[in-house]
Parts: sequence; structure tokens; C-alpha cells
Amino acid sequence: MSLEREYECPDCGGMHFWKTASMEVHLGTKIKWACDGCGYEFIEIDDINTAGGVSVDSD
Repeated sequence: MSLEREYECPDCGGMHFWKTASMEVHLGTKIKWACDGCGYEFIEIDDINTAGGVSVDSD
């Protein structure tokens, strides 16, 4: 998986996020993403994320 991804930010509408952390947990791979524009962050475990839904950008 890459260190950056396109995902629409719910705060600023930006489309560029950077991976800031990653680790294995019992539910799968936990990844923390941060918006390049405003700093909004969300957590993703496999294809479920705290930004409000299922990821459409799976590598």
C-alpha cells in the first residue's frame, strides 16, 4: 500500500491524504490517514474507516 491516497476530506474538500501510522491489530491492518490541506485525520482498519464508510480506494 502506498504512503498517499486520494480521498475526499469531509472538512476541507481536499483530495490528498498521507499515511501517518500503520500497525497490525487483531481486526486487521490499522492505518491512520491525515489530510494534506487541513490536517483532518481518520483511522482505517481493512476497508472500514472512521471517515464515514467503506473505502473505495483499496490497493
